[in-house]
Amino acid sequence: MEAYAKALLWAIPGFLVLVLIEIGYGFWVKKQTYAFMDTIASLSSGITNILKDSLGLAILLISYPYLQSQLSLLTWETSIALYVIAFICIDFAAYWSHRLNHHINFFWNQHIVHHSSEEFNLACALRQSISNILSFGALFLIPAALLGIPQQVINVLAPIHLFAQFWYHTKHIGKMGWLEYIIVTPSQHRVHHAINPIYIDKNLAAIFCVWDRIFGTFQEEIEEEPPVFGVLKPVHTWNPIWINFQHLWGLVVDAWYTQSWIDKLTLWFRPTGWRPTDVAKRFPRPIVEQVYQLQKYKPEESNYRKAWALFQLLSVTGILLFFLAQFGRLSIELRFVLGGIVCISIFSYTSILDRLSWSYRFEVFRLLSCALVLFWPEHWSYFSLEAPIFTVYILSYLCLSVLSLLALQTEFDLKPQHGKTP
Repeated sequence: MEAYAKALLWAIPGFLVLVLIEIGYGFWVKKQTYAFMDTIASLSSGITNILKDSLGLAILLISYPYLQSQLSLLTWETSIALYVIAFICIDFAAYWSHRLNHHINFFWNQHIVHHSSEEFNLACALRQSISNILSFGALFLIPAALLGIPQQVINVLAPIHLFAQFWYHTKHIGKMGWLEYIIVTPSQHRVHHAINPIYIDKNLAAIFCVWDRIFGTFQEEIEEEPPVFGVLKPVHTWNPIWINFQHLWGLVVDAWYTQSWIDKLTLWFRPTGWRPTDVAKRFPRPIVEQVYQLQKYKPEESNYRKAWALFQLLSVTGILLFFLAQFGRLSIELRFVLGGIVCISIFSYTSILDRLSWSYRFEVFRLLSCALVLFWPEHWSYFSLEAPIFTVYILSYLCLSVLSLLALQTEFDLKPQHGKTP
């Protein structure tokens, strides 16, 4: 995990620079693909995913080393061929894992956050899951295990494979000629993120588009059918933590209310979007049918709200960077303390941006609880002695957040909580 944290410490600034370049380019060509609050939500989602992965919050159902030890047929010397074959195996596994996420109700919950943005840009690539707490991806690496690919090679290539999927989340690059037949391109991935009927569940490959062409899930971007982005049941929130569990909560509620015991047990593994007939009739949920009439989620914004949201995002990003930089020195307890402060802060400020009626009170609770945790004798002793500059930083952040409370109370036109999902 420490090596992963160090890699992210370099990757995060790189991602942010590329996002800023794309924003600047959008202004220059007068074709802006970013919406302010949507970008705040995307970057906040990326932060939650980094924390979840760094803290190892997952239940390992089966490990790749175990599969390799049981199935391996070959022994390899280190070579370029080994790494090429391993990368192809990882990409093959990614295709089938991705396909599972799109087609099964339960697994869609751990992928919906990536599709939840109604924009399409580099920032939305950072909308990654925190709800994938069951780790079973090794099952899709059985071909690699059979070939005897060492775990160390998988560990090296997996982050590279993930980061290589960042660049094609853009509307500024058109079709790329002969490359369209080999790799996943921005044009192909725009199709994947679209909710147009012709585009749904298409182009599931991560790096090599040949998987889509072989297994029948390829769809070319059609000029006469511009993609409309988002999900068929719009999430209507900027809160990435709620987005991660919104679909799962809907499944829980459907399982509770349906009268059919068979449906209670099987709805989890039915096709994505399937609902028991009795519950669907009793509690209908709107689905986008006319994609070109979609009204994007856009609560009222003001310059103050934008400035406050940016302040919150930048502040928690600073905490995240300290967390990653000091990861090896922090005790497990302090890792969870900092991770908890970041997550509760993101939940709080994105709820305020949604203008929910309880969000102001939750912000008060958030500030009090963060202060209490930081001033806990053992925690305060460590931060004040080992990281005095960070201590000043986080205290300043909390103080400024407190000062903003009065302005929040008058500036934010808070609305009632979202209608409850029955």
